[in-house]
Amino acid sequence: MTIAKQIMESLPDAIVQYILSYMNNARDVALCNCVSKRWKDSIPYIRSLFFPRNSFDNLTGSDTPDDVVLKMISLIERLENLVVYSPFSGAGLASWLTLIGPSLRYLELRMDNLAEQEVCNERPSKLDCLTAAKNLESLKLWGVLMTRSPKWDVFQKLKNLEIVGARLEDPALSTVLQACPNLTKLLLLGCEGVVAVSIELPHLEQCKLDFYGLGNCSFSMNCPKIEVLEVQGCSWIRVQKTKHLRNLSIANNAGRVYMVDFEKLVALESLSIRGVQWCWGAISSMLQWASEVKHLYMKVEFTGDFETLQPFPEVDFVDFFNNHPKLQNFDIHGAMFAALCQKNSLKNVDSGFLIPCLESVVITVRSPLNAEQKMSTLESLLKYGKNLKSMVIKVLQMKSNHSSADDFFDEICRFTCMNRKIVRIE
Repeated sequence: MTIAKQIMESLPDAIVQYILSYMNNARDVALCNCVSKRWKDSIPYIRSLFFPRNSFDNLTGSDTPDDVVLKMISLIERLENLVVYSPFSGAGLASWLTLIGPSLRYLELRMDNLAEQEVCNERPSKLDCLTAAKNLESLKLWGVLMTRSPKWDVFQKLKNLEIVGARLEDPALSTVLQACPNLTKLLLLGCEGVVAVSIELPHLEQCKLDFYGLGNCSFSMNCPKIEVLEVQGCSWIRVQKTKHLRNLSIANNAGRVYMVDFEKLVALESLSIRGVQWCWGAISSMLQWASEVKHLYMKVEFTGDFETLQPFPEVDFVDFFNNHPKLQNFDIHGAMFAALCQKNSLKNVDSGFLIPCLESVVITVRSPLNAEQKMSTLESLLKYGKNLKSMVIKVLQMKSNHSSADDFFDEICRFTCMNRKIVRIE
């Protein structure tokens, strides 16, 4: 007998049960049956079970994976957390949740994105089965086909819903959200098929949406407690009741951002806007609403209202920083940096101008055009940013066959050497 086993055997039953209750891997739990009767008798006290993807790769005998899971969970008195990455059927899931549904608090399932016809013909459907777990507090689903509305009752206790990798249709998504009225956290990641999304959840605090496709979705939100919002793949965005919103990220990697409609973002600390093309009205509105922002990340390549890609209009350097007095960290990519570097951008600088809170700047430079103005802007950031501690200049794919690109890079190198305690090149 090993020393570890001797120690375990010398412990009181209650201590052994407490220690083993922290096991969750299904294979480890199965091995308990082979160690001793005391260990086997501790299985009913386990609170969590996890079935990895390969749990049944070497399964022998007549039992199916569904049967094995059912037998194991039937040994547990009150299972609270269940994670299943291994394949299962709708009938198997229904049998499990009939047994343990009332006690489950956390459920995570790899649903597998089956062919549409196969899923539609399956009875009961995996999604419909979930209504048996009426006391869930957290639900996470991977690989979901949700082209028809699931038959769900209301999950009154559900606070966290995550759906990763899904094909959705608008009515089905609307049904799901209506069945979860008390959510505080919502994640829809890698979802396709959505056209218009409307979210009205009175307790929602965190929301992350990532929609695949043409990037032309419309999105509206009315969640008075929202604090963190990330949206990717929408062209029209309207968000009401934003007084608690602290972190906001809007991106569209496939389409254009035509319209954004927010209230004054009085609590906003962090703003990230990304994409190939935004209408200038959307960009300028976001910057106006986010006047209190502390952390600003801007990576938008072009503006323009329609098909034609256009450069940013001139942005006055002084006005920009005067309108964002609390800005501490500024990550700025080519187009916006070029807009700040126009020849008239620094004409209104007076002797009392300062950038009071700026501590860190990351600048991505992609073109040697207007090199003199760009160098002047870099120097102005150092001159007026009295609390600036770090400036990173990223020279990214500078496109020019002319010697001006080399000359501009030499100027940046000299600037870096003269201010090496603050400035560096990547």
